[in-house]
Amino acid sequence: MQDTIHDGTMISDADAWRSRDLAVLWHPCTQMREHPHTLPLLPVARGEGPWLIDHDGRRYLDAIASWWTNLFGHAEPRIAAAIARQAVTLEHVLLAGCSHAPAVELAERLLAIAPRQPGRPPLAKVFYADNGSAGVEVALKMAFHWFRNRGDNARTRFIALENGYHGETLGALAVGDIPLYRRVYAPLLAEALFAPSPDAYLCQPGQSPAQRAQQAADGLRALLERHAGEVCALILEPRVQCAGGMRMYDPVYLRLARELCDQYGVFLIADEIASGFGRTGTLFACEQAGIQPDLLCLSKGLTGGALPLAAVLATQSIYDGFLDDSRERAFLHSHSYTGNPLACAAALASLGIFDSDDVLARNARTSQAMAALARPLAAHRHVADVRQAGMIVAFELTPGGRRDATFDPSLRVGLRAYRGALERGVLLRPLGDVLYWMPPYCIDDEALDLLARVTAEVIEEATACA
Repeated sequence: MQDTIHDGTMISDADAWRSRDLAVLWHPCTQMREHPHTLPLLPVARGEGPWLIDHDGRRYLDAIASWWTNLFGHAEPRIAAAIARQAVTLEHVLLAGCSHAPAVELAERLLAIAPRQPGRPPLAKVFYADNGSAGVEVALKMAFHWFRNRGDNARTRFIALENGYHGETLGALAVGDIPLYRRVYAPLLAEALFAPSPDAYLCQPGQSPAQRAQQAADGLRALLERHAGEVCALILEPRVQCAGGMRMYDPVYLRLARELCDQYGVFLIADEIASGFGRTGTLFACEQAGIQPDLLCLSKGLTGGALPLAAVLATQSIYDGFLDDSRERAFLHSHSYTGNPLACAAALASLGIFDSDDVLARNARTSQAMAALARPLAAHRHVADVRQAGMIVAFELTPGGRRDATFDPSLRVGLRAYRGALERGVLLRPLGDVLYWMPPYCIDDEALDLLARVTAEVIEEATACA
């Protein structure tokens, strides 16, 4: 489609939209100076299953599930229908002093499917927020405030993992360890403690991922011992440090971390914002270690990617720690759209699809196909590692495939791969020089073949400068 003539040159609808966009919008996680030439802008008109379609009708495979949110494909009719039904019944009401069916029903469903650990009281209460970062803020404040309500004012510190990421608001950023995001704001941040990452990519020669996990757990133990009585919670991303380059680790670390948190009287916060709802092969990544956190943060795929919503699941003990005649001892955190009925309805529809479509079994088959397609890429001279956790596959690009080296940042290898993939009809958004696949669960064999072929081509093209 073409709609404009300027100086004798036809301007496409997509080009017209790019111009309108750049005249008024400031995009997230973007150096705007790179638009529109260095970093191509994709003007999306609509979505259809795993595909995004621009204003000229060109189709792009959404290989990253729109920042890891989309589970069942764009414009999923069952989720759309649930939102539409709810919209003509109740679009929103404050959740302070009011209640509504979608919020209650969703809380019941989430508590019923949450990770459980034998011998441990189950997660019992749900607090809603608007997005993943806001959910992390809720969990951090709950952990700190619970100890304060007990009169334990010394527990003011949090432990997080090196290379971890938990969001962009100031509390969440304080427990993140990616310099690109936190360095500028460091003067504003609370001082967290960082434990060694169990990242299997960091294994020494002859060391297994499980041994690396044990080594990292020993480091966590030493940190807890050194700061005994100061720490209120450990926060981590179970199984996959997503924004940190899709770095993955053995589930044994989660079991060891759970034991250490119990030993030192510290809460365990599991940030399953990206890993939850089937991404890593089980409904929740914590299940792979047979452990249950004290606070569980959920978002992204919670609504199938349709609407923003977060949920923090807490134990009864944490909830009871705020019951008092004093309002100062209450948890007064709030968001205007907490428990929005439209978002809750979308989440209920998304959970219903897990029941009706046997999603985890289908994902297991898709994961096997992804593994087979990714395997040949491990032989590329500039691929240092190919790793997978369920529906996530990552390719670590380094010069000569060396684990002790990285590409010169000026080469912009990841950006080259992004541009090359977009030209071929695939949306990849590398994390530095790490390419990854995290597609909607509805992706079929034909689309997977396209994804694998394009990935191979852009790896070769992007690393040719080395």
